[in-house]
Amino acid sequence: MLCKDIIKIIEQDYSPRYALSWDNVGLLAGRDDKEVAKIYVALDATDEVVDEAILAGADMLVTHHPLIFSGMKQVNNQNFIGRRLVKLIQHDISYYAMHTNYDVKGMADLAADYLKLENCQILDVTGENESGEPEGIGRVGEIPSASDNDEQRNEISLADYCEEVKKAFALDTVKVFGDLKQNVHRVAICPGSGKSDIDQAIAAGADVYVTGDIGHHEGIDALARGLNIIDAGHYGVEHIFIGDMGNYLRAHLLGVEVIEAPVSHPFTVI
Repeated sequence: MLCKDIIKIIEQDYSPRYALSWDNVGLLAGRDDKEVAKIYVALDATDEVVDEAILAGADMLVTHHPLIFSGMKQVNNQNFIGRRLVKLIQHDISYYAMHTNYDVKGMADLAADYLKLENCQILDVTGENESGEPEGIGRVGEIPSASDNDEQRNEISLADYCEEVKKAFALDTVKVFGDLKQNVHRVAICPGSGKSDIDQAIAAGADVYVTGDIGHHEGIDALARGLNIIDAGHYGVEHIFIGDMGNYLRAHLLGVEVIEAPVSHPFTVI
């Protein structure tokens, strides 16, 4: 199947029109007329991922995070981005990235499903779909009720909910801002870097916010405003992209082999 035809199929469900204005999505390197028999799917186009795609004999690399975010005046082997691009082009691998368009059309609901949240709403509205309905980043929902009585709130301690998050995303550790004994019920989640949506989580009445890349000041300031935070890591929550897109491509592309990069966290907590 030609790369351009694969892109058309992907963009039927994950149109670039949903990407945020600062983002860079689509075919970032290589040929759209490339015949593709094998696709490698990963979260980031790291040196390791590029090498693994080459070793696997991939014709196309699909990642969540774009390798190129801003303009480049040179593409050579003298910096890490150029080095990866040169390798991809040398091996005739077409490189496609789907970032905030996937966040809006896939990642938000997927992450909420991992946590089994109910009565979900959009955390941060970023636009509208073709029907005029709102679309956006993240979700806010409720921990499922433990009984058939919908009026009975299911509250668990922040400590116990940390364990739920770790189990849902297969994590060994999370970082927490908040009183571990406090009960939580309403949950906001924004996979990736979610510090810019703290205000939205507070406005939505969330008790706890699950996201990544929360610094010291963002954490203590959010806590002072009544919002507990579980920092599960940028990669920790977003690695679910790999399996989801792998399954999507297999379901939609007949005769194309899809290889998923192994989950490999970028750092280790000692």
